[in-house]
Amino acid sequence: MPDGAAVPTKWNEIRQRIADSQRLAVMTGAGISAESGVPTFRGADGLWRNFRAEELATPEAFARDPKLVWEWYDWRRGLIADCAPNPGHMALAQMATKVPVLNLITQNVDGLHELAGSTDPVEMHGNIWKVRCTDCGQVSADRRVPIPILPRCDGCGGLLRPHIVWFGESLDEAVLARSFGAFEYADIALIIGTSGVVQPAASLAGLAKRAGAYVVEINPDATPNRALVDVTLSCAAGAVLPHLVPL
Repeated sequence: MPDGAAVPTKWNEIRQRIADSQRLAVMTGAGISAESGVPTFRGADGLWRNFRAEELATPEAFARDPKLVWEWYDWRRGLIADCAPNPGHMALAQMATKVPVLNLITQNVDGLHELAGSTDPVEMHGNIWKVRCTDCGQVSADRRVPIPILPRCDGCGGLLRPHIVWFGESLDEAVLARSFGAFEYADIALIIGTSGVVQPAASLAGLAKRAGAYVVEINPDATPNRALVDVTLSCAAGAVLPHLVPL
């Protein structure tokens, strides 16, 4: 929005609803990360050495050739390393200081919410900057770029894998419980930059609406959520979220 431009009345109304809320639930998807320059790693963006993401991000691929999978993740980490939180990420971190409860659920694995200052975001699909030991199960942060291949656990020496939910793997039950609980008990919900087609995240907007929440979608692209929500703001997260932070 140009400097000096009037904030739309609808934005002010939503900001007031957020200010008056007791439990705010937020879901973010690839759209908010794209504003920071994070590639999707799906489709054309996922092609690497003639492999696609769907071929490499699987437990079978890792079991067959862990070196190849780690080389791909090291490439991905290198692309993301210089990406910084954008005004949308920063606004959500600030918003959490203005309301009694803000539960932030993200489908993104880039860790940008945490870098922006959000505390304890629920990362449904894991975090590319975390590793998990295939022997002892220890999860730890590791931001080395490049990462030594093959990386080993400091505790037991076991092979480390990316702490990512791969194709064919189930989401962690505790993560699912936190995600669904956040939207079931919210009085207002923000659905930001997500396609609305990847389950189970795609069901959260409808869950919140059925539970009586006021549901806001923020996405410049049309999604299936538009039939479910109370209002859609057809703009980028970084353009609108700073104006929704309560004063």
